This record gives sequence, C-alpha cells and structure tokens, in this order.
Amino acid sequence: MPSPFRVAASVVAAAALTFTGVGAHPAPAAPVARYAALGDSYSSGVGAGDYLADGGDCKRSANAYPALWQREHAAAEFAFVACSSATTADVRARQLSAVTADTTLVTISAGGNDIGFADTLETCVLGSDRACSDAVATSTAYVRDRLPADLDATYAQIRRRAPNARLVVLGYPRLFETGSCLLGLSVAKRRALDDAADTLAEVTARRAAAGGAEFADVRARFAGHGVCAADEWLHGLTLPVDESYHPTATGQARGYLPSLVARTG
Repeated sequence: MPSPFRVAASVVAAAALTFTGVGAHPAPAAPVARYAALGDSYSSGVGAGDYLADGGDCKRSANAYPALWQREHAAAEFAFVACSSATTADVRARQLSAVTADTTLVTISAGGNDIGFADTLETCVLGSDRACSDAVATSTAYVRDRLPADLDATYAQIRRRAPNARLVVLGYPRLFETGSCLLGLSVAKRRALDDAADTLAEVTARRAAAGGAEFADVRARFAGHGVCAADEWLHGLTLPVDESYHPTATGQARGYLPSLVARTG
C-alpha cells in the first residue's frame, strides 16, 4: 500500500502502502549501463532511514533497494526518482523523464496509492471489522476494474521511451502476520488486508507480463517477517506516521534487494 496515510495526528493512525505479486522466470542477465528507479514509497525507501538530502518529500533512502542495487552493480548512470505517495499517474507525469532510449534497466513499484489503500488501512485501524471489510472490498474492486488500465498505460509509456530496457515490476509484501499482537487490528482485519494484497499481486503480475515486463514477487521473502512477527521487516504503527507499514532497512536489504537481484543477476 506504499505512501503516507493522511491520518489526523490526533488519532495517530498510520501511513502506508503495500502489496505483492508473482513473476515469470528471468531471462539471462545483461549488463546494466543506465538504471532508472521509478515508483512510490516502497521504491523510494520510506521507512528505511538515511534519507538523501536531495530527495525532499520523496524520502529517497540510501537503504532503499535501488540504491543498494546500484552500490553492488555500479551502473554508469543511475536515476533514482521514486517518490513517496506517487500514483501511476504521478509516475507518468513526473518520473518518466528519467527514462531514455539508452536506459537498460527500469524498476518500478506502483499501484498501492491508486487503489486508496492508505485510506483503507486507516479505516481498518480505526473502524470495526465490518467497516474494514467494506473498505477492503472497495479497494479490491478498483484493483480488478480500474487498476489494469493504470498499469498498462504506465508500462506502455516506459516501453515507448526505452524499448530495449529490461523492465522489472516489484510488488508489495503482505503486511501482517496473524499471531497475537497489540496492534488495534483484529486477525480478521489482518487477513482481509493480506488477501487484498494477494489480489493486487495477481493483477499486477498479469499486467506486467502483458506489458513485456518481469514481475518480482516479494511476498515469499517477507513471509514470517510482517507486522506482528518476532522478526519484523515492516514497521507497524510508528512515528513519523508516514513510515508506518513500510519496509525497514532490513526489509529493503533482505526482502526487496534479493527479489530484484534474482531478476537481474
């Protein structure tokens, strides 16, 4: 669901985004000369700390998977433009200038903000099980009915700008474990939200494949490390609130980065 929640400070509810998906087998890795990292807060690294001075409100982290990948692979050019709160429309309007005909690798996570998952999670934190279920149903309907067109348009524009680039779409993790947890979220709410994450993953994986992209599913890597786990790779409700329900630095390094490396080598 990756972008900050606009939850009133008085209720200190949470900020966030999340989700995930499934992918095809990667093709052999090719050298990466020019890497453009697009997307939302899960790609910018909200929650991972060590924010870059030039990132402003986008909260780009030196611990985010694009920065970690670049340190390991040293592409000749690295455009890190992912930004907190970005929707697919924001990516198309504000981030595509980083993608050129010479770009050889593009990564992106997007879609959680389009479906209003921040508002959905706020409802689940503050409301009843029924209110949460209804909000999740609304988000899931958007995933099925409207998000495919948003994703298709985004991937198509990236492809037009960089027809020879490898395009890797990264998904979102399931946020929660279902064990005992002082969270304000019942097991029923957590299951509903995780089920919605699965639906988002499935739709995103299909659209990525249709758009000539590879889907990197991070759900398996985060399994057992969600909110309420003994070893959490995701923040629960925290301060600052915009970091709530986002990957920690460990989540970026041990969840997202290996998922990307598995695709690119």
